[in-house]
Amino acid sequence: MREIPELLTPRLRLRAFRAEDLDAYAAMCADAEVMRHIGEGQPVGRDIAWRQMAMFLGHWPLRGLGQWAVQAREDGRLLGRAGFLHPEGWPGCEAAWLLAREAWGQGMAFEAMQAALQWAHRTGAAPALISLIRPDNHRSARLAERLGARREGRIVFMGGDIEVFRHPPFDEG
Repeated sequence: MREIPELLTPRLRLRAFRAEDLDAYAAMCADAEVMRHIGEGQPVGRDIAWRQMAMFLGHWPLRGLGQWAVQAREDGRLLGRAGFLHPEGWPGCEAAWLLAREAWGQGMAFEAMQAALQWAHRTGAAPALISLIRPDNHRSARLAERLGARREGRIVFMGGDIEVFRHPPFDEG
């Protein structure tokens, strides 16, 4: 199995999900406000949160990339997830993030995704990236644009309209 790299930023540790993350991750997934723009826009139960964590881990050996657990370096709290999703049937390799409400508005999603994108650039793991964002998710749209992505159009996906943001290709020079 491919080892999941650990990335450090000034405030965050991006690492593999662990079984002991389930309580904190399931709490995020049960929060209606956190899940409002994710999937079908509804909270999900602990069983689905567990399956998601397993999918995130499974991405690494199957695709060579995946989602990291985002942990606060200061106190070890699980704050969310960030990285890449490309399950079967997805419209492309997605740069994606989800943080608990307590971490919103502090630049942590940007910090995590910037580290993830730098890793992808350095390793060549994801030459083409998109972000899939619900039209009313203005915060994520601003973050995608801050990360360099541009609106490309809309598709119908996972039960509704989704805006596709295309991230710039990595410079080969």
